[in-house]
Amino acid sequence: MKDKEIFQVGKRIKVIRQQKDYKLIDVAMKANISKGLLSKIENGRTVPSLPVLFEIISAIGENPASFFEGIQQHSIAPLYFHIRETDYQAIEKEDSVGFHYFSIISQLFTDVTFNATLLKLEPQAKREMVTTDGMEFIYLIEGNIDYRLGDECLSMCQGDSLFFDGRVPHVKMNNTTQTAKILVIYLLFNSKL
Repeated sequence: MKDKEIFQVGKRIKVIRQQKDYKLIDVAMKANISKGLLSKIENGRTVPSLPVLFEIISAIGENPASFFEGIQQHSIAPLYFHIRETDYQAIEKEDSVGFHYFSIISQLFTDVTFNATLLKLEPQAKREMVTTDGMEFIYLIEGNIDYRLGDECLSMCQGDSLFFDGRVPHVKMNNTTQTAKILVIYLLFNSKL
């Protein structure tokens, strides 16, 4: 995101919050941040991290598309987020050996949760088949893997991709001698309780 857009973010949050007659403290509490931090963000005195920004957008009852649309109207530069690999967060998943997941970005929306992760799959990694309540897209960045999807086993090479219903039991297998790198995108269905 460019500097000009960064400072527009805080201003846009404040405008929307005031238009909806939301109190600063109420939005801050809903976004799990302090009132002081929200005030600094609104007044351009600090830049929120991406997860904090999305929490605030949700707390003011907006979705990212409509929120950023207003910012793009005033800018000729494209809107983007640059997330460095050093900022990826290691995450633990189900009982497995050789599966190393790193969260790139995760965002909860009304009906779905968008989650992008990097998986480093060691040779001979082991895990039981799993299911995911949503759709999955994988892109094989490096290496070769086998992907068991239900009763089928697909051989995948570097550059291949796969999109499937995560409710079908599945598991990634690396039967080579090199670690594979995989981009995994989840569109998880939010339960309606």
